[in-house]
Order: sequence, then C-alpha cells, then structure tokens
Amino acid sequence: MSRQHTSVRAYGVLTRDQSVLLVRSASGLIDPPLWWLPGGGINFAETPEATLLREFAEETGLTVTCPALLDVASDVRRRANGDRIHTVRIIYTVQLAGGQLRDEIGGTTDQAHWFALGELGDVNVAEYAQRALGVLAAK
Repeated sequence: MSRQHTSVRAYGVLTRDQSVLLVRSASGLIDPPLWWLPGGGINFAETPEATLLREFAEETGLTVTCPALLDVASDVRRRANGDRIHTVRIIYTVQLAGGQLRDEIGGTTDQAHWFALGELGDVNVAEYAQRALGVLAAK
C-alpha cells in the first residue's frame, strides 16, 4: 500500500562573480549526477531560516547570513516504491559570511561547486533550482 506525505525544505541561493554555488546529490543512481541548491529538510520546531543556515554549513562548510525570501516551489512526485511525496521548498537568497568551501561527507550531497551562471546548460540542475535561478535573473 502506497503512502503520501509532505516535506517542507529550505534552500539558499549564493552567488558571486556571475557564479552560483550548487551541491551534487550523493545518490549514485542518478546519471548524470543531479545538482541542486544547498539546503534541506526542516526539523521539528526549527524555523526555515535556521534550517537554511544549518544545512548550508553542513553541505558546503560555508556560513551564510541575511536570508531573503526569493521563491516558494511545490511539487508532487511518486517514488520508486509507489509512495507520493509533496515537497514544499522555501528558497532564499543569502550572503557569504565566512567559512571554507568543502564537500559534505556521509550526507545527501557529496560535492559543492561554483558554476558560472551562463554555463549551466550542460549541468543536470534540479527543476526547483532552475526555477529559483530564473526568478533571481528576472529581478
């Protein structure tokens, strides 16, 4: 019997010198590898902003500040086991405060990388991240 549930997540868009920071899915089942914005699931009683700061540091080693709401994206997908998941993604722009860029070890991502905004056409970027970058470009 399939189940359905909702997941609420917070992500950040960090740009510098016409580049954006993305993280790569650690899943070896996705080919080509999928890249998305740093961020993730909101823990019980955690604010979206606190989630964003925590997840950003976990996945990239960087400290960010000044989260400003950019977009809210929502989609429903069916997993391989038949379960349906409704994901709500709260997306912020952020500013770099410090830290040293590094890859996450043992998490949902395994690499953090700066990509030139004009060169993302050949990169497998998650749909919600593409949408967020489009919203950012329109501002």
